Amino acid sequence: MLTAIANRDSRLTLWLRVREFAVPPSMIETATTRRLAGDWQAACTAAGVDVDIDLRFEARTRGGEFAARIRDDLRGLAPDLLRWHMPRIAPDGLLRPGLTVPLARYDVGEHGGARPVHLVARTPPAWADAGQRIALALWDGSHRDAAGFRHHPHRHPHRRFRLDLHRHLWDARRSDELWLRSGADRPPSDGSSGRAPAAWGPVPAECAVDRWAAEAAILLRAEGRPAGTGSVAVRCGGRRRLVLRVVADDDGPGPPTVRIAAVEARPAGGDTTGLPVLPDAATWIPPDLELLRAGLIEPDRLHPLVAAALVPGHVPGATPTLVDHAAGRPDIVECRGARHRIGLVDGVLAPLDHDPAEIRREELLHALTGTPLPCLQAIDAAHRRPDCIAGVRERLDHGDIAGALAVVESLLGPDALPRGGLLRDELEDAAERLITHGLFRAGLGGPAPERVPLPDRPRPRTRRAHPRNMNPH
Repeated sequence: MLTAIANRDSRLTLWLRVREFAVPPSMIETATTRRLAGDWQAACTAAGVDVDIDLRFEARTRGGEFAARIRDDLRGLAPDLLRWHMPRIAPDGLLRPGLTVPLARYDVGEHGGARPVHLVARTPPAWADAGQRIALALWDGSHRDAAGFRHHPHRHPHRRFRLDLHRHLWDARRSDELWLRSGADRPPSDGSSGRAPAAWGPVPAECAVDRWAAEAAILLRAEGRPAGTGSVAVRCGGRRRLVLRVVADDDGPGPPTVRIAAVEARPAGGDTTGLPVLPDAATWIPPDLELLRAGLIEPDRLHPLVAAALVPGHVPGATPTLVDHAAGRPDIVECRGARHRIGLVDGVLAPLDHDPAEIRREELLHALTGTPLPCLQAIDAAHRRPDCIAGVRERLDHGDIAGALAVVESLLGPDALPRGGLLRDELEDAAERLITHGLFRAGLGGPAPERVPLPDRPRPRTRRAHPRNMNPH
């Protein structure tokens, strides 16, 4: 029991960090403004989403009606909402790498080809994940693909991470469906806390068991079973597999409803390849709902569309802004028995209570291995290892380059050049990784002999070699 509680608290703490850094308020505001103005491409740019779709080419090859359907979905797409709900991994909460997530499926008919076409969102592999960018593309099972994704490790849409049955997680026109699909319409005491019947065996508390029957019926109908009955596989942890048998209960006076008639537990290696898999979005309670119920987050810190769906009647407050990270700057320093000030002069952090001649003498003394003034020591520490380094690193890892630079500028000044140290290493590492991502997008870099080799410069921090799902089970 104590282990389960500790894992749950750790998971919620991790999601709090994700909600703070992964999709910054400035990104949401810019993307929303552009989307509401009708410019879906500019909205994607603001949200760090690359569009690898040529609508004119699709109109020529598959017809104008098909291209119009794609364009309509792209106009309804909220790319910042998609980023908000994309699958993530522990321990850093970054986007799950090397993933192809289906967003919509189109049956184009005989004129456009026999294969259905999928609108997909792709994440690059871990070695090219700089900027945490997402790419939109069309996939029909053929070898024709965008240059950067011809060598993608998993080009096929993932069976477990799919959002085509959960359009409310990326389509702004249907975001209000989150209220019902998340189980927010029921209090936790009704079962939405994840309590499963004892006969099912151990099921994690984060599982949305009260929604499994309805979500399984939606999945089965999408798989060609109009009645919504049959068997589905559920992955509720790294070593836990369940097979649900869903039947229609038409004994009541109303329309038939579905219920779970039987549950079969299978080991992690059990064969479930012939069964449809319940998507992760339907398996687990959404983390935003858990954070709200635990009192760990305010609605104003959620995505506006998510807050409007999960907290009906909520009146949005002021848009959250960046914390004043200059507060970590040593504005007052004890220097030789006096209290001296440090501030920005001509866009650079500088001591305010020493004349330029004294500063030049002290810098020369320091160059000759002497001990500089405490004011200069404080400025040097702010350059090399500032207190805000953790926030800068988080923003760089999640692709918020503008936010990271804003923090650095508020600390050192807009015209400062960071000196050698941890801060400069982080900024240089982020720039190198952006080059690696550009090589991947161009189809030039990667683990292959004919492509540009990747730099082997070690990163300043450790990341897991094998990413795992955010659910710590």
